[in-house]
Amino acid sequence: MSESVTCIAPVNIAIVKYWGKRDDDLILPINDSISVTLSTDHLRTKTTITASPELEKNVLRLNGVEESFDNPRIQRCLQEVQKKAKSSGKCPKPEMLDWKIHVESENNFPTAAGLASSAAGYACFVYTLATLYGIEDEELSGIARMGSGSACRSLHSGYVQWAKGERADGADSVAIQVAPATAWPEMHVLILVVNDRKKATASTHGMATSVKTSDLLKHRAAECVPQRIEQLKKAISERDFDTFGRIAMKDSNQLHSVCLDTYPPCFYMNDVSRQIVRLVHQINNLAGEGAPVKVAYSFDAGPNACLFLLEKNVAEVSAIVRRAFPFNVCSEEDYYKGIPNDVAAMDAVPGTMLDSFAVEEPNLLRYIIHTKVGEGPRRVK
Repeated sequence: MSESVTCIAPVNIAIVKYWGKRDDDLILPINDSISVTLSTDHLRTKTTITASPELEKNVLRLNGVEESFDNPRIQRCLQEVQKKAKSSGKCPKPEMLDWKIHVESENNFPTAAGLASSAAGYACFVYTLATLYGIEDEELSGIARMGSGSACRSLHSGYVQWAKGERADGADSVAIQVAPATAWPEMHVLILVVNDRKKATASTHGMATSVKTSDLLKHRAAECVPQRIEQLKKAISERDFDTFGRIAMKDSNQLHSVCLDTYPPCFYMNDVSRQIVRLVHQINNLAGEGAPVKVAYSFDAGPNACLFLLEKNVAEVSAIVRRAFPFNVCSEEDYYKGIPNDVAAMDAVPGTMLDSFAVEEPNLLRYIIHTKVGEGPRRVK
């Protein structure tokens, strides 16, 4: 008599960042943001939700460990999806809306390490619940936002804008697709995992402190972000990687400057993160002053780097990263995950070029994930 659905949802990485809320309960941001949805082939949350009249209580298990279902954000997402399902009249078994649920969720990437695990997690929870109740084709981003702000962006494929909205009830603070994943097929992403442990300062706490204490945050939201949003949308539509890359790096730098301007300051990047920043600028400077950007970094609230680059530059940049960050504690399969390396192309990168890059001590990176821009959530079972 029970009903069960399994879905997957993607990670998204913001290019123009979300940092700071105008309403903590509804999770309404102080500025717009634009993100890139990553392929579920390599980073995804997978969630199975079972509803049954025989269940005595709601249960949530994350990566095999039972978590409290009393979390107000989880409760709110559940209530809002059920309310939408009731009003739509689409639920195949209306009585199911009164049944308790068992939620089993797992990530195939580090949780709470600054790789947008909460975004993928809440997006998957809301989408799976909506699929169970027959309303997966409804507008769900406003509900996912109530779980984790950036989760609203993980409900779309490709390039996604989250509008901050103006209304006090948050009805206009939703995610809208700027361009599908297929719009820029040459775009690739290398994720350099520096630390896969839980971060010391949660994003929610960091944002709240920034809103209260950072003057730079106010300037960023009012002056910088609106311009960058329009410039980035134009760059995506024109496949202008030079502009895309410069905005990505400047906005990442500004986010972490805001964190330093917060009192007391929040630290998310570490020494290895900064070594990656220097490496990226060295790669871009190889072609000479004024040359287009070849690779761009973006750091969310964590030490791990997302490098954006075009397919034609993947082998060269990968060879440089391999040279600069050697490893000797695991197999190549465990170190390079995701899309397989073109080893022949990497080996063909001239040694004279590689010799200009310093070799860091081994094993500063945990591993590297090579992925692309991908699709939104979908049902798998």
